[in-house]
This record gives sequence, C-alpha cells and structure tokens, in this order.
Amino acid sequence: MAMEKTDDVGLPLVMHRQYSLDISAQLLRTQGYVNGQWINAPSTFPVLDPATGEEIAKVADCGPAEAKLAVDAAYKAFYSWKQHTAKERSVLLRKWYDLLTLNKDDLAKLITFECGKPMKESLGEIAYAAGFLEWFSEEARRVYGDVVPSAAKDRRILLLKQPVGVASIITPWNFPSAMITRKVGAALAAGCTVVVKPAEDTPLSALALAELASQAGIPAGVFNVVPCSREKTPSVGTVLCTDPLVGKVSFTGSTATGKILLKLAADTVKRVSMELGGHAPFIVFDSADVDKAVAGAMNSKFRNSGQTCVCSNRFLVQSRIHDCFIEKLGKAMDAELRLGHGSDPNTTQGPLINVRASEKVEHQVMDAVSQGAKVLRGGKRLDGSFHQPTLLADVTTDMLCTREETFGPLLPVIRFSTEEEALAIANASHVGLAGYFFSQDVSQIWRVAENLEVGMVGVNEGLLSTPEASFGGVKQSGLGREGSKYGIEEYLDVKYMCFGGLTP
Repeated sequence: MAMEKTDDVGLPLVMHRQYSLDISAQLLRTQGYVNGQWINAPSTFPVLDPATGEEIAKVADCGPAEAKLAVDAAYKAFYSWKQHTAKERSVLLRKWYDLLTLNKDDLAKLITFECGKPMKESLGEIAYAAGFLEWFSEEARRVYGDVVPSAAKDRRILLLKQPVGVASIITPWNFPSAMITRKVGAALAAGCTVVVKPAEDTPLSALALAELASQAGIPAGVFNVVPCSREKTPSVGTVLCTDPLVGKVSFTGSTATGKILLKLAADTVKRVSMELGGHAPFIVFDSADVDKAVAGAMNSKFRNSGQTCVCSNRFLVQSRIHDCFIEKLGKAMDAELRLGHGSDPNTTQGPLINVRASEKVEHQVMDAVSQGAKVLRGGKRLDGSFHQPTLLADVTTDMLCTREETFGPLLPVIRFSTEEEALAIANASHVGLAGYFFSQDVSQIWRVAENLEVGMVGVNEGLLSTPEASFGGVKQSGLGREGSKYGIEEYLDVKYMCFGGLTP
C-alpha cells in the first residue's frame, strides 16, 4: 500500500499536522433544530475528528424533553404539511436539492472531518444525498391510488394513499448526509413530517441539512433534528419509538439495536422500516474477468475504509483463479491505497470512526491468524483509529471475520471448488443485505443471482447503490425498502373508500 514516510508506530507523519475545518459559518450549526428554531440543551457533547482525535465542535446534547418538543412540533406541522399539494412539496424538495448541490464542498468537508472519509468520497456522498431529494421531489407527484372495478353496480371502490404521520428518523454515522435524505426525502414527499436523531459521532452534517432545509423554505416543524450524546441516545430513542404521536420509525444501524427499537415500537404498533447489518459475500467464479473482479473488490471493500453496510465482508474465490486473483489484488492494494487524513487529496483510506472500531478489526485479524490465516498485506492496527488495509489468505469459515460483520478494511479470502459450495457458504448467515459475484457464464449468473439470499445483488459490479433502485435486505438485515419507487410507500397508508348508493 502506498504510504508516505511514517513515524515509529507506522502512522503517516501527515497525521501529526494540524487540520482545521474551514466552512461557511451558516452551515456549522451546533444547536438542535426544532419547530424552525435553533435550540440549546442543558449540556453539550464533543464532536471529534476521528483522524486526529481533536475536537471539532461542541453540540447541544438533547434529551427526552427536547425529543418530545420535536415530536409535538412535527405532529402539529403534519396537519398543515399534508395539505400541501404534491407539486408544492415537490418544489420545496427540489429547492433543498439545489442548495445541497450549491454547498457541496462545505457539506463534504463536514463529512470528512466528523466521519473521516477522503474528500473525494465525501463529495460523492453529497451527490448521492442530493440525488435522493431530487428523486423524491419527482416521486411526490407520482403517488397514485386505484379505482377498482366493483361487483355491485351501485358502488365504486377507491383506494387512497395518505401519509402515515410523524416519522422518527434514526440514522448512522457512516453516511451522515445520505442516510438522512434517503429517508426524509421519501417522508416529506409523502406528506409526513420528521424528527431526525443523527448518530452521536456525526451530528454536524444533519444540522447543516437543517439549515439548508430552512433556506429552502421547508415549513417550521416539518424537519426537526435532535442531536444527542451516546449516553442520552437510549432515552431519546425511547421517546422517538414510543410516543403515541409518532406514526412511523425508520432506522439504519446494527441488527442488535434494530431489535431493541422494534420492541419499543411494538407497544404502539408503529409502522417500522429497518436497514440493519450486512455480511456481504463477494464471489469470484472461474469464468470471471479477473481484472474486473479485482477492481470490483477494491471498490466494494475499501470504500469508506470498509465501513459501509453493503461492503463485501467474505471473499470467496474459485480454485482455478484463486492464486491469480490474490496476486493481482495485492498489487492493486499496493498501488491504490494510501492512509491519511481525509482532507489530504492523496488519501484514499481515512481512519475508522473510533478506537473501538479499530480494535474490532485488530481482534478479527488476530483470531484469523491464530487459526492459520496468512497476512499477505497490512495486518496492523496503527495509532488512534487507523488500521492498515489487510489481505488474508487461507481463511476458513470457522474464523470470526467470516462469521460477523467487520466494518473495517479487512479482506479475507476463502478458496472454494464448486458453485454449490460457494452458495452454501454465502447463504450461511442470519443476515442478507447485499451480495456480489463475478462470472461470464450467463446461466450461472441467473442461477446465482436468484439463489443468493440477499436483498441486493451486484453482478460483475462492486458498487450498486443509486436513488432509482430499491435498497434493503432479507432475513435479519431489516424490513422494508428505501429509494426507488418503493421507498415512498413506506410512509403511506392505503385507505379503502367505498362510495355507495349510486344510481346504476
């Protein structure tokens, strides 16, 4: 892996420089946003740059009281927002999209400093995030009901679609802008109002979105943000999942947390959609174009330093091309990967989100090596939240890295012999979010795509997310779908209207 001169712990010396977040003061917001107003909380919590550990800002530490204020504001605003025409909602979402695009550089800097992504990836996320506002601004005008032929001549049957109400939006740190717009774009387009609780590591992006929503003319109470610390997250989450004024909960995060929120939401029987953990297989068959498979592996594994819910976690390579794939992949890692602060234009691999995340990768590497895996590249945890991109060979399904999601730059390779064996290994998981495979055999492509137990499949492609396509998993990877024409349905109820007493 390409790296500049390092210190005695292997960390690039660039990391000992001083970095400062230089953006428009209007977008660096640190208060909560409720009912169109910026509000304080009794205390604050620090937001840190994961690359340096330095404090970026202190943010209002909202608690249950502020969360309740936000829910009440959203509930009141719902009754006027749902009366806006679809075109009016569409126009406002489009204005919000335009403002994201206009401010893309500053928004990307926020992501890089609070999340650690390289700037190129952060700019890509802002384009992706804006794309959901654009998409749902268009979908707002395509919420169609049905007129159903009746068996009786004196009545007509109509199926109407109406917004579910207040939606609690609980989002992760790894896509601090896009995970908000993917949910909120659909909710607002449908006529719902929202309360967003961003991840404690990355609240600044959410608050910047709130500022731009205000500038776009989104009415007070329609879009609310309640940032909070890790310590207050359980109490705030309880309000957002149990308050009877909330009609819908949408969450992206771990399967374990998702199960807790499902139990909380069950008491009031709320509509729920969840995008939970993944453990994506990446299969390379003998017929694959190896160079394209290597490029796909690099994209799928090392984007955001392996911290995406759809990034590949288990690499299965068929015996005949195994050695060739490993050799070319190692060379690609040497040539393309460079550790550093995300604001350095040469950086391709930033830090992990915190020390705990780096320690988890280290633990999985140590477990694999203790059971016979070979470290071909990397393998070391560095200072702070950094971990070297790591390539492991001779991996077996007994190793921890093949049994649980890594969320880091670890690429373990398992050798397999037959298609049936690969599918058995790939499907031996309680989660099923995404899966990838490379093959040039058309019959095999259909067989494997249909038999992989996942919600999304990349065929000869390592990057598959786009606003136009549905996003979601099967098994314990969640409920419902986001993006696409189906995403808005998660925020709509179907009402049956029977119009009787008509003269035939």
